[in-house]
Amino acid sequence: MSQPTLHILLVCMGNICRSPTAEGVLRAKVAQAGLGGRVMIDSAGTHNYHPGSPPDERSQEHALRRGYDLSKLRARQISEADYEKFDLILAMDWDNLALLQGDCPPEHAHKLKLFMSFADAAEQLGEVVPDPYHGGKAGFEQVLDLVEAASDGLVRKLRDRWENYRLSD
Repeated sequence: MSQPTLHILLVCMGNICRSPTAEGVLRAKVAQAGLGGRVMIDSAGTHNYHPGSPPDERSQEHALRRGYDLSKLRARQISEADYEKFDLILAMDWDNLALLQGDCPPEHAHKLKLFMSFADAAEQLGEVVPDPYHGGKAGFEQVLDLVEAASDGLVRKLRDRWENYRLSD
């Protein structure tokens, strides 16, 4: 029996800093865990500020220093179809989660969560990934730290999910 595919969408406001960083990091960590063929990852923004634009240069620069190439990613706004297509829709902060909740059809509301809810040390790290756009270098490094922590926690949950799936066959 083939194993199911999970579709994950990461969401911030403009889709040029936090969510593309999260997309790049999560893709790398999923691939490292050997789950690349089972998890499809994308990102979007709640606002259509930068359609078709690459991630912020600062996001790309800081991510590349840690081995994550974001250069091929392009910004887009979340669409109605995304609520149906994706199994998990993970917001970077409370404001974007609230916007998603306001637009999401009720039958898909269970898919919406904060990305940081997957970080093992969320209580120490915080509940949200703060927007680094108007800040300095430290903000982009903090985003990477938080996104790596949430990605590691999510990958552990995914590995457990598929391990249990194999055992139940």
